[in-house]
Amino acid sequence: MITTFLLERKSWILFFIIIQFLQLFIAHLDPSLSLTSMLYIGFISSILFIFFLFYRYHKETHFFKALSDREITIDLSSLPDAHSPFENIIENSMVSQIELLKRENEQSSLQLEQEKDELLSWIHEVKTPLTALHLLIQQLSVTDLKAQITYEWLRIHLLLDQQLYHKRITFIENDLYVEYIHLEDLLYDEMKTIQTWCIQKGIGVEINLEVKEVLTDSKWLAFVLRQLLTNAIKYSNKSDIIITSYKENGQVHLAIKDEGIGIDIKDMPRIFEKGFTSTSKHHNNYATGMGLYLTKKVTDALDIFIKVESKLLQGSTFTLIFSEKNEFDQLL
Repeated sequence: MITTFLLERKSWILFFIIIQFLQLFIAHLDPSLSLTSMLYIGFISSILFIFFLFYRYHKETHFFKALSDREITIDLSSLPDAHSPFENIIENSMVSQIELLKRENEQSSLQLEQEKDELLSWIHEVKTPLTALHLLIQQLSVTDLKAQITYEWLRIHLLLDQQLYHKRITFIENDLYVEYIHLEDLLYDEMKTIQTWCIQKGIGVEINLEVKEVLTDSKWLAFVLRQLLTNAIKYSNKSDIIITSYKENGQVHLAIKDEGIGIDIKDMPRIFEKGFTSTSKHHNNYATGMGLYLTKKVTDALDIFIKVESKLLQGSTFTLIFSEKNEFDQLL
């Protein structure tokens, strides 16, 4: 801060030095003036000037030190008090800017909330004709056509469902209902929705559950399983998906293993990033890059650790590890 202050006052300091040299130069030219006396005056005035600079440094930099140490926030109470006209100008300007940002932020939040509500309402409205369409598809007699239309219907259904949960995830803490969940029932419900897709791609599903129950929220866990299962089916072909549950080190593990195209090792650190669709063949499957991103967001909120093991062209295993002593126990 001292360096900054001296740089800010360099014109003053330069002006003072010029005045001192000017006095000495005049004393040198004018015999009536004593050079020794002028040197003495210059020395005394320099000492006084240095003390003056120290005084002004402590007085002027207090406000700016407080500003530099202040955290970036829109809280006006953290602004330091102004004690000079220029400091008042700065303070008034900052207050005006912060109040403007607050108003704009409130307007943006209201607009965003309104758009979210409208989108959620639209998704729910679309689900009604989508359900009716599914019932009509079941009445088709042409098997090949029925399978193709069902697959496209399922894609729309899953994308709408993903968007619905994407908008809800911001308020997931307010939408939790913690209870003991029967994993088998949950898995069969999810498999029932995507069984046509499995049949179309020649994919079998094997479920082997040593642990039957976990303590969590059924709706959000179902969403996580839906994302992992659809990923496994999307990137597999004529192979099996193996779902197992077991207990290890006091923690429940739920693993979903596929024999699909796998994940390149260079992509592993980024698979949970928003919008990331891999650098291998994943982008050829119309990936949105949102499935695993939302999965990670939900598992973090549910206090579930997700472990990924994968080899390119050999398949992947996504394992959900439930906490040994879950804080949700206190809610029951």
